[in-house]
Amino acid sequence: MATVRDVTYELLRGLGMTTIFGNPGSTEEPFLTEFPADIRYILALQEAVVVAMADGYAQASGNAAFVNLHTASGVGNGMGALVTAWHNRTPLVVTAGQQTRQMLALEPWLVNREATELPRPYVKWSHEPTRPEDVPGAIERGYHLAMAPPRGPVFISIPMDDWSAPASARQPRRVQSNVRPHEDALIEAAHALAAASQPLLVVGGGVDRAGGWDAAIRLAERLNVPVWEAPAPERVSFPQNHRLFQGSLPLAMKPLAERLRGHDVVVVVGAPVFRYYPHIPGPILPPGTRLIHITDDPDEAARAPAGDAIVGDVRMALERLADLVPEVKRPSPERRPPPADVPASEPISVAYAMRALAAAMPADTLVVEESASSRTPFYDQIRIANPSSYFATASGGLGFALPAAVGVGLARPGTPVVCIVGDGAAMFAIQAIWTAAHYEVPVVFVIIDNGQYGILKAFAAFQCTPGVPGLDLPGLDIAAIARGLGAEAHRIHAATDLADAFQYAFHTAKNQRCPVVVDVVVDPEVGQLFGEPVDEG
Repeated sequence: MATVRDVTYELLRGLGMTTIFGNPGSTEEPFLTEFPADIRYILALQEAVVVAMADGYAQASGNAAFVNLHTASGVGNGMGALVTAWHNRTPLVVTAGQQTRQMLALEPWLVNREATELPRPYVKWSHEPTRPEDVPGAIERGYHLAMAPPRGPVFISIPMDDWSAPASARQPRRVQSNVRPHEDALIEAAHALAAASQPLLVVGGGVDRAGGWDAAIRLAERLNVPVWEAPAPERVSFPQNHRLFQGSLPLAMKPLAERLRGHDVVVVVGAPVFRYYPHIPGPILPPGTRLIHITDDPDEAARAPAGDAIVGDVRMALERLADLVPEVKRPSPERRPPPADVPASEPISVAYAMRALAAAMPADTLVVEESASSRTPFYDQIRIANPSSYFATASGGLGFALPAAVGVGLARPGTPVVCIVGDGAAMFAIQAIWTAAHYEVPVVFVIIDNGQYGILKAFAAFQCTPGVPGLDLPGLDIAAIARGLGAEAHRIHAATDLADAFQYAFHTAKNQRCPVVVDVVVDPEVGQLFGEPVDEG
């Protein structure tokens, strides 16, 4: 008779989860024994890297990724990345080994004492099957829950002796979980947009996740309205070179409301209303502004402090709105300025580094980004113009970009991938470079090396909190570390060397199928976060 292990691998094939991300321990070896040749195992050297790599893979592939961690300690190591996956709305089926059922009551070595509690609240569902034969069903249930909007990670704890128990074969089921938005609500929203004198569209990562680019473009063009991205976007949901695109809204309450001033109807699609940081008191909306919120997340709709919400599939909502609204003749909004013409400088400015990188990147490059203090020049110089081609962290925690870029490269072979990451963020997950080298994943890693946690220095200046320790990172040589992990790496100090270094990196990654690290030592000058410190009174 088939075993739980046999049935599970057949189930993974049927669900399209034939790549497993993990770092094996003794409690996982019974699952991994006699590993099938048609299943791919991707080894990462630390569990946070495992989870973030799976996050990038799942986002880029569009299907849930399967993760296998080592009991409680492995889940603990992966928790920061699991928080990011939760906020990124990434479908992950996270499993962890558990001690044998016969010893659980004794709390033996490597036991996960409260296995289902450990990952909460950053999973949609957490479960340890009651019987060994229930394991395949739990994995399938977890898969369908992870893939149901709003997508996210699930967790299943599996005792190590379950895998050899007998189990019956099962065929994967199909679960259609996309919900069409309420027609009457969409008709009312369309009427509001048609009647508005100065409407505005705000798009969030949910538009890209739902495959809604074309519908968002069609809606915006029919209304001829300005389009903003939600604050700190983790995905790009509108072409940034489009004539209607205006940029990203500020994160803080007061400047965000000021940016909405003068617009009588604001439609926010695929984003919360709103995620703020830091606290700069102000109104949620300017006086006289009506807000309509479209989301696939009932909780997001319920907690919004303003506006009327429509819950349902984001792409369907945009497509229907584009059908319902009339084509409006109104003056076009002022176009966003082109990228600034930045001169070379010594030391290298971040803006010049971004400009040189933009010139070297192939047009179809997938971008993974985690360099908070470099966001302003990044947004100015690098314009994302294709769907599902930009991936960042929605959590604010560090350690996402390096492993996520490897996951993106594994999911989309043949497409160039660049990872733009600060030196501080890179060190949270530097082990990912080993995985890229070991599995020949051709990612170009660009390290924006300012020798410090630049964003925290900017916050310290903004918050008037001088003298904060631990913000400088002297003595790091990330290029040397990367070479030690098996990658080709170059450290660049001169602006005149940047263009050749970037062109070489993309050429080498493509033709030799290997990662290349370009460690760019940049001017450590810290820019202002939100301008002058804001009076909260």
